[in-house]
Amino acid sequence: MSEWIPNLAITVELVLIFAGLVLLWRLILSPNARVTRPVLALRAWEISLPVFFQFTLLIVGGSMATGLLVEFILKQDPVVGDAATVVKSVAAQAGMLVGLVAFRFLVERRTSLPSMALGLSFRSGVAVFLMSLPVLTAVSILWHSFLTAVGLPAEKQDLVGMFVNAESPLLLFTMITLAIVVAPMTEELLFRAGLFRYLRGRLPRWAAFLLPAVFFAALHVNWSTMAGLASFAPLVTLAVIFSIAYERTGHIGTAIVGHAFFNLNTVVLILCGVGL
Repeated sequence: MSEWIPNLAITVELVLIFAGLVLLWRLILSPNARVTRPVLALRAWEISLPVFFQFTLLIVGGSMATGLLVEFILKQDPVVGDAATVVKSVAAQAGMLVGLVAFRFLVERRTSLPSMALGLSFRSGVAVFLMSLPVLTAVSILWHSFLTAVGLPAEKQDLVGMFVNAESPLLLFTMITLAIVVAPMTEELLFRAGLFRYLRGRLPRWAAFLLPAVFFAALHVNWSTMAGLASFAPLVTLAVIFSIAYERTGHIGTAIVGHAFFNLNTVVLILCGVGL
């Protein structure tokens, strides 16, 4: 790969980080921004604990059902290596989405869907993505230093290596679609529109922000090999940022768009040969 490609990618990333710093100052940190008390637009999710259990079971059950189906198919027509991992990831995400749809139309029929407001969600989602970049850069540097100091592995996520070593254009296209389209939708509907929204009115506010974020980040680490541990603290931070954005805008589309742009940014850096 030509040296100018990663250099250009780094330059663009620095510009994005600077733009994020400007937005952070104007919208969050400046005296004018701090004087104005933010209006929390997210309404309480008035469902009972049994109904929330149904929500959880449908999502877990959907993921398990599609996982078992894929395992059966793979035994008939063996797929190995990264391709098998991607197929299983697609199945898990699809099963979660099926569970979410089933919950909405079979259980929670009387309540409205989480608001998307596409135009507003796109603008606010891009702003959230930009503001998250300088915060995540600082957290990543501190977390990496901490892991190195205590002798813990600071390896990249397994997914990073999969993108770099993709065996075919179809596999690469599938992984990109999963990362940029499917995962942001399913994960934000589950963790922000589901878990965070339920806990927000029932636990101390800090716990409602932190617990879903820790769970979200933990799922992105391979705990048997510790691969991806370097991403744990940054992902906890990112999840909290998405929850704050969802709470302030009331639109789950904001978190979905922000998540999609974050994943897109990560994929572009990987494909341009920039170490993460």
